[in-house]
Amino acid sequence: MPNEKPEKPANFIRNIITEDLKHGKNDGRVHTRFPPEPNGYLHIGHAKAICLNFGIAEEFGGKCNLRFDDTNPTKEEEEYVRSIIEDVHWLGFDWEDRLFYASDYFEKMYEYAEQLIKKGKAFVCDLNAEEVRQYRGTLTEPGKESPYRNRSVEENLDLFRRMRAGEFPDGTRTLRAKIDMSHPNLNMRDPVMYRILHANHHRTGDKWCIYPMYDWAHGLEDSIEGITHSLCTLEFEDHRPLYDWFLEQLDVHHPQQIEFARLNLSYTIMSKRKLLELVRDGYVDGWDDPRMPTISGLRRRGYTPESIRYFSDLIGVAKRDSVVDIAMLEYCIREDLNKNAPRRMAVLKPLKVVITNYPEGKEEDLDAINNPEDASAGTRKVPFSRVLYIEQDDFREDPPKKFFRLAPGREVRLRYAYFIKCVDVVKDENTGEIKELHCTYDPATRGGDAPDGRKVKATLHWVSAMHAVDAEVRLYDRLFSVPDPGADKEKDYKEFINPNSLEILENCKLEPSLSNAKVSENYQFERLGYFCVDSKYSSAEKLVFNRTVSLKDTWAKIKKAMAEEARKKKK
Repeated sequence: MPNEKPEKPANFIRNIITEDLKHGKNDGRVHTRFPPEPNGYLHIGHAKAICLNFGIAEEFGGKCNLRFDDTNPTKEEEEYVRSIIEDVHWLGFDWEDRLFYASDYFEKMYEYAEQLIKKGKAFVCDLNAEEVRQYRGTLTEPGKESPYRNRSVEENLDLFRRMRAGEFPDGTRTLRAKIDMSHPNLNMRDPVMYRILHANHHRTGDKWCIYPMYDWAHGLEDSIEGITHSLCTLEFEDHRPLYDWFLEQLDVHHPQQIEFARLNLSYTIMSKRKLLELVRDGYVDGWDDPRMPTISGLRRRGYTPESIRYFSDLIGVAKRDSVVDIAMLEYCIREDLNKNAPRRMAVLKPLKVVITNYPEGKEEDLDAINNPEDASAGTRKVPFSRVLYIEQDDFREDPPKKFFRLAPGREVRLRYAYFIKCVDVVKDENTGEIKELHCTYDPATRGGDAPDGRKVKATLHWVSAMHAVDAEVRLYDRLFSVPDPGADKEKDYKEFINPNSLEILENCKLEPSLSNAKVSENYQFERLGYFCVDSKYSSAEKLVFNRTVSLKDTWAKIKKAMAEEARKKKK
């Protein structure tokens, strides 16, 4: 359960570290890192990596660094740095005094590059980017050596220093490692280590005009920081030989790179490029839109750090990519909020009810349970009066079979209050639309039970009209209507955007205790789902609530219905 610490399941990474400790490797140290590039907002896939790296360090009594891999100045911004720091903190992790930047090591990386040049292991190349690609070869054909590969050490040092000094325009020269142009792994075919880029860096300004490539920088950053286990996603598996080669040539501390499967979530896209398109083209309301898989979006929707950490533990760590059903993420937040969210009553689509035999002007306070899962949460007072609101969906003038809620002549229970019976339906003379219901109540049923033992089949939530707080409520659902919106290469993934992913309800009626609800507070609206105050649009003048998740997985029903429909069509 999310408020208990689940036992960590064994996985191959834990097994590797356990074996390392058993054999005294790294002097018994465990030191990991989370190294995001500050070029966008973190999403649920990053949350898995955060939980893994910080969790492993905590579990083995080690340390975890937060390091910004800021080697690409044209795509990185201080705004992203701030948001990443906020997200990692919000998830509940603390790097203490170990906040680092790749740019902290630019000078050291440069010195290491000169070492490789002096050892004859790196050279300055004048091929442009397209020529480098052509010379590289393919998986079935070896590459060709650059005509500049055999420059002398002295010439390479001179050119590299002049590259740093800013003598050459962008793209005219690179520093490349001298490895093997016929290597079966294309990453080992004389990879680029530095490129010329006259661009302002968000931390170093105009100090540098050459910038290290990821493969060169990655291992050095890990080595300089004393990382023991460098945990990466699977796409870096083919890069590991290069990671190892650089560190071996320099004879420096050599961390172990271990790859694990990235998180793929159904009904979701994780591509930064596609998420940016959704924001830029107005399909969503920014990076923190509650339908987005970003941590800021999940936070605004009402997900808790505990639920995301619980989710990370549940899905575990695998060596091969797979797709996790989003229902598992929704299960985790339901589990958390079921135990911790106070209950409140809210009517989202109000229908007026007048209790004709309840005295005019009378009010009373009824006791309502705050959380049946937590006895210590106690009770609250809920005001009751002659005019109430119930949900429109809780009344049918001509009820179908198995509809047990309110109907003409039928009696139901009002939660924490009384039995009421519908005696009249008042309609608009012109449209025939139901305007209000007239009901009677049984004073003897206060608290919800009848002294004579008679039973009712439905209990409805309600709000007293004269005490109601007005609010806007936003019903969020999955952003995409198919499990894998990017699977069909013949179609644009945006064609699968769920048109019902957001429904905005005005004129909702809430019980008065919600007038003081604050951002980051979660509630269960009884019979409706889990909700939170929106951090972006809610104000003292206008309350706005977001639905975090429904009480039950309605998508399971939809999928079942679709499967049944497909089965019928096959017959």
